[in-house]
Amino acid sequence: MFAGIDEVDWASMDHAYGPADDVPALLAGLASADPAQRERALDGMYGAVHHQGDVYACTLACIPFLFELVADPSVAERGSIVELLTSIGGIELDEDDEEELDEDEIEGAANYAMAAAAVCAGAEVFVGLLADADRGVRLAAPLALATLHADPPRVLALLRKRLPAEPDEEVRLALVEAAGRLALRHDTVADTAAHWLSRLAMQEYAPGLRLAALAQLARCAPGALPVDLVPRVADLLRALRAAHPPSGPAARAAAKAAAESAAEAASRDGAHAPTLIGQLRALQAAEEAGRSAPWAADLLRTLHGALGDRVEDRVALLADQLCSPDEAQRLDAVRMSGGLIRAWRGSYDEVVRLLGGLLTEPDLRLRDAVGGLLSEVQGLAAPAADALAARVAVTEETWVRTWEYGQLSLDPALRALANIGDPRALPALGDVLGRPGVPWDLGHAVGGLGRAASPLTGALRRRLARAPLDKSPDDEAAPLLAALASLRADEATPEVLRVLRESSASHLRLSALRALGSFGPGARGAVGDLEALIRRSEAGEAVAAADTLYSVSGDVDTVLPVLIEALTAQDPPGVRAASRGLGRLGARAAVAGPRLRALLDHDEIRVRVDAALALCEIAGLSAQVWPVLLDGWTVQPYVRVRVADTLARTGAAAAGSGAARALRTELSSVRRHNARDGGFGTSDITADERLLTLCRQALLGGGGRG
Repeated sequence: MFAGIDEVDWASMDHAYGPADDVPALLAGLASADPAQRERALDGMYGAVHHQGDVYACTLACIPFLFELVADPSVAERGSIVELLTSIGGIELDEDDEEELDEDEIEGAANYAMAAAAVCAGAEVFVGLLADADRGVRLAAPLALATLHADPPRVLALLRKRLPAEPDEEVRLALVEAAGRLALRHDTVADTAAHWLSRLAMQEYAPGLRLAALAQLARCAPGALPVDLVPRVADLLRALRAAHPPSGPAARAAAKAAAESAAEAASRDGAHAPTLIGQLRALQAAEEAGRSAPWAADLLRTLHGALGDRVEDRVALLADQLCSPDEAQRLDAVRMSGGLIRAWRGSYDEVVRLLGGLLTEPDLRLRDAVGGLLSEVQGLAAPAADALAARVAVTEETWVRTWEYGQLSLDPALRALANIGDPRALPALGDVLGRPGVPWDLGHAVGGLGRAASPLTGALRRRLARAPLDKSPDDEAAPLLAALASLRADEATPEVLRVLRESSASHLRLSALRALGSFGPGARGAVGDLEALIRRSEAGEAVAAADTLYSVSGDVDTVLPVLIEALTAQDPPGVRAASRGLGRLGARAAVAGPRLRALLDHDEIRVRVDAALALCEIAGLSAQVWPVLLDGWTVQPYVRVRVADTLARTGAAAAGSGAARALRTELSSVRRHNARDGGFGTSDITADERLLTLCRQALLGGGGRG
């Protein structure tokens, strides 16, 4: 094995972590009889040789040896090597990607192309693996063929031929998924594949296979989906539960505990640190423990993702899933509800009510998933208010959670109740303020309650007066400052000034400045401190102090020169902060107009947008400013809330204007403006709902009725 490996000059190549002279040992480790050594070798391949999908010269040099391993039936766990080859050879750059490459990225793009060519050239090996004795190999081979083989019609024929002979249910699902992948990638087989998937979905096959076929149809041929999709899927889920009866709560808990115990034992065993691959496998094992058909969740996620903007169908499907007698399916449905609400606009009252009903579940993980999602959706959680209040009333001992490293947080249900502004959260928050430590999210919860939380002001002041002001990870002052700022509690000025005067932590001083700014004229006792801070601070803190001083005293003469000077700094965040401060001064900052207009050509789009917004506040929306705002609106969706806010306050969206058209287009979109694949922020939903409100206000204020 590995003939010629010593002839490769590995030391002359690099991978993600330096010289690639360790690659031969990694390849040998993949062939080891020791499972732990194989795991470490695979971890090294993904971690260094194919780091985050990158392809290096050493990655290319590995390809022949990886094929050699795949073809040798004596090598264990060859399925993972098939998956590695599929990843190495399956990266594609579209025309837009290629146009955006800079000089440093051209070599990487060439490596991707060479990797694809090399793996595709050897892809015939995967044909023989469809009937391999190793289940893991059969599980990985269909997707490898669909991704890499140069003859799509032949691959589709092989998949269809293999399906009736394949004994393993999950491998059959992989064959169906591969057909969907082929249809998406190759127009030449799209119709044939879709026709086959339609027959699989409609005929008397096993419910899992039919569900898989429907999911792939939704991806590659949504027009071929049956009109009764939701009831059909609900029937298939019931049939799945009958074919794979869910385990009881005790059995699930025991299986999960066993999986977690095995993972902990593996991490303690041996001389080597746990690998990332091993940790991921352990997490997957714990997640699947006690599930009778763990792959069903993946099928439903695929279906939901493919249905995309069909929000009503997805809501109806989730309503059925949330009522499932299978606890694991209910948990999956909670997670999928989050995926839907985060990405798409719609009416979610029914889903929220059903989520609220799950707060009485005995399983803590399920309850926390519900509470976390309801706290994230904030105002949309109102239909679950009574369920949240009932949950909070019986969980006093867990109103505060302690996490690893001692960080504290509020119970998710309590946080959710506060976030919808329900005063029934007030007694619990008052109790929390009497306990040791301050939860990091207390400020968010008080902000959600708004003025209803005013009775907490005294307790917040007392806690802040004795809060430590160092850079400890157990930061008590920051959430207290955020809470007082949200209440605009100017009577807390003395306690906030203590932070400003005594803390060496920049984030606490900035939080104190934000709090004083929110107090407005009620914090006039801070004027002297603010003026001194402007004189002695570096640019960033001086700008923040100047902005606060204007909020407190309205002293334009002191503030304006500080902000104008900051516009010339080389620090983009500081320039942006200065622009925002000048915008707040409005017409009184007209003298800064030339410098702000010069920033409209800045290299960084966020600097351009902030300068344009400031000019809009100072002199109104002009023909010079709007193209910059439109560019930001299009390229950086996260600026849309601030742009819409400015348009709403200035009344600049006149009927028929470009601004009005952009606002109308936003309101007509079903997709949330900040939705993104592979991640989300906990305030994304709230920001998008605020954007919709601001768009409507801007259209009405600008005369753009309708």
